[in-house]
Amino acid sequence: MKKELQVTALEQGTVIDHIPTEKVFQVVSLLNLQALPCKIAIGNNLDSKKMGKKGIIKISDRFFTDEEINRISVVAPNVVLNIIKDYEVVEKKHVVLPDTLHDIVCCANPKCITNNEPMASIFHVTDKERGIVRCHYCEKEQCLSSMKLK
Repeated sequence: MKKELQVTALEQGTVIDHIPTEKVFQVVSLLNLQALPCKIAIGNNLDSKKMGKKGIIKISDRFFTDEEINRISVVAPNVVLNIIKDYEVVEKKHVVLPDTLHDIVCCANPKCITNNEPMASIFHVTDKERGIVRCHYCEKEQCLSSMKLK
């Protein structure tokens, strides 16, 4: 039986690889990919030697800012971004949670100033392994997995 690729290779763009399967559509939503006019291929529950199962997203003619990459790190740390130019991987970026999150998640403290005034939230990451952050303003410690995204 003949094997063939189901999705064509990218000439230019970004491949987001090694996404946990349960996080694929959160990444799509976070990056607002459904609003982009470019070609996008989404694969989920694909076999992976490293993870068992994984998700992958290919976006043609699109490269991401550091702010967008930081948004990805909140829901799917440890993914790999492959930057493609002329059908070749020219750069691999391993996404990790930054030390500070600016206006990405909402504070769970209803009395926090960020929930009562029009201002950006700021969180300091205190434990990258467990995803624990501390609000810059009210100092409440919270777990990223239970926080609401902005």
